[in-house]
Amino acid sequence: MQYRTFGRTNWPVSEIGYGMWGLAGWTGSDEDEYTRALDLAVERGCTFFDTAWGYGAGRSEQVLGKLLKRHSNKRLYAATKIPPKNFKWPSKPEFKLEDCFPAGHIIEYTEKSLKNLNVEQIDLQQFHVREDGWADHDDWKEAVQKLTQDGKVAHWGVSVNRWEPENCLNTLRTGLIDAVQVIYNIFDQAPEDQLFPLCRELNIGVIARVPFDEGTLTGTLTKETTFPADDWRSTYFVPENLNTSVDHADALKPMIPEGMTMPELALRFILANSDVHTIIPGMRKIRNVEANTATSDDRMLPTELLAELKKHRWDRLPTAWSQ
Repeated sequence: MQYRTFGRTNWPVSEIGYGMWGLAGWTGSDEDEYTRALDLAVERGCTFFDTAWGYGAGRSEQVLGKLLKRHSNKRLYAATKIPPKNFKWPSKPEFKLEDCFPAGHIIEYTEKSLKNLNVEQIDLQQFHVREDGWADHDDWKEAVQKLTQDGKVAHWGVSVNRWEPENCLNTLRTGLIDAVQVIYNIFDQAPEDQLFPLCRELNIGVIARVPFDEGTLTGTLTKETTFPADDWRSTYFVPENLNTSVDHADALKPMIPEGMTMPELALRFILANSDVHTIIPGMRKIRNVEANTATSDDRMLPTELLAELKKHRWDRLPTAWSQ
């Protein structure tokens, strides 16, 4: 496993982190297997684990808390997120700060996360949605400063809404935010335009989420793929999205080098960007941990291939289903 310095926190985080959304809210999760997968990830050098209260109403946080206890002899970094008070994902420009992150709510859910994680201090507490129009409001700033001064949170971050990488720039400029989590992959390259340069300037840690475009970049989806009604992907991969996603993935298949899978190609594309400090693929199964962590080996994709992959940028705008 290779490590990168996580912005001004100076944490040495693993290039491949662990996204824990899939442990709650997705079908096909087996507790015994994902427990063994989490332990294997630690054994293979993974040090960054990302969860949220919103993943199963604290259940995923509790899973992470148990992992931290089992591996208390190792320095693992725990990142979680505060849900918006209105419990609506994604955020929308007309939402008011007091409806999403009033000070009392920030403090209340930080206390809940502390209890679920069974820790005295959260390494990285993030806002699960964000509107940059809230940047100058004092309410959230006061809560952040209080929780930091009380030693309950070490560092703060924002998770940027899907396909809106610029919707946090003024928030980052407040100086209170140490990390940003954003969708970045072969298709979603827009963070390179304004977000990544500002993060370099401010020395902010960058977490790349959704490296496989919710499954599209695994190359396994077809236009006939369906998901159970209780799986959130059933509302995301509506026909309009599924059909075009499969077309974009199929266009990539001829470019995959011999002996490489599409998921490996997807991860190596992201690792080629030094602005990214850690990637958080979901890894519920042991085979996923084995395959994903193996990509952190300091081997880079050929320059010519990277240039061709850049041409597959796919700019999308938020829609009713782009939660």
